[in-house]
Amino acid sequence: MTECLSLDEVHHLALSVLTHHGLSSAHAEAIAQVITSAQRDECHSHGVYRLLGCVRSLRQGKVDPSATPSVRHLSAGVVEVDAHYGYSLLSFQTGLPLLVEKARSQGLAAMAIKRCFHFSALWPEVEAIAAAGLVGIAMNPSHSWVAPAGGSKPVFGTNPLAFAWPRPNGNPFVFDFATSAIARGDIELHARQGLAIPDHWAIDVDGQPTTDANAALKGAMQTFGGHKGSALAAMIELLAGALIGDLTSAESMAFDDGVGAAPCHGELLLAFDPKVFLGDSYEQGLQRAEGLFEAITGQGARLPSQRRFEARERSLKSGVQIPKVLLADIRALLS
Repeated sequence: MTECLSLDEVHHLALSVLTHHGLSSAHAEAIAQVITSAQRDECHSHGVYRLLGCVRSLRQGKVDPSATPSVRHLSAGVVEVDAHYGYSLLSFQTGLPLLVEKARSQGLAAMAIKRCFHFSALWPEVEAIAAAGLVGIAMNPSHSWVAPAGGSKPVFGTNPLAFAWPRPNGNPFVFDFATSAIARGDIELHARQGLAIPDHWAIDVDGQPTTDANAALKGAMQTFGGHKGSALAAMIELLAGALIGDLTSAESMAFDDGVGAAPCHGELLLAFDPKVFLGDSYEQGLQRAEGLFEAITGQGARLPSQRRFEARERSLKSGVQIPKVLLADIRALLS
């Protein structure tokens, strides 16, 4: 059974829950925007479901609900934003104008967000970079929930990687995927609903493939694509952990100390300005990209995020359907 909510109602619900539990208005608004966007695009594991984890983290006292991000310019092309143990999304909003400015000046720029609690998808962030006419890449570690290929014990986080390419007309080309076989939130939703999972998503505590979502949560997730996903996960640990002076997924898990809060770590974002790279060939470069996209869609294949953009159109017209049981749990947070 589901209940239909308008996007305004989703946003109001998220904002109400977050402020009720002590988040500053700036943090609550930044998070509510992303949660509403995820629900709009039918990214269910990153929509209103995430409010349960947000509140749990706040109740455990790990997250600073009123932390004010601070900015440090490391070079002409690198900006660092310290979240001061607040949620990451306000730090992203704080640093984005500087990242854009540096990318337009230097052609390529990086933003490191440090000491942040991160729980959301990365596509809203790279889409925001693309909206400025830039190419965006984002990545971060998380908690060590994922075993390396050939292993049986967690080392990596779900370690998402996102990319966005601005297009002259319409939505950007965007992908955002975990280097694990699936996002952890999807396994949590399966466990919540008592549903089986595919046996390639995770292993149990004995290292054996499992279709039991609860056994998977106690064991370890698998990387996608075997050794290829494992290598990408390791790369993200290095670039968005060791390189920027922040925690690896294993260190983030140790920092949590069994509390079960959102992962605390860093995030690395890159922005490329096509106008700097291409110069007088800017229009030609964009058309070359369009030729690539047409070669994909012209044979019946879909571009990544196409289903999400289609869901966006539906939700803007008709609202979103949310399970009543989930809504009841979320509304109970207001009591």
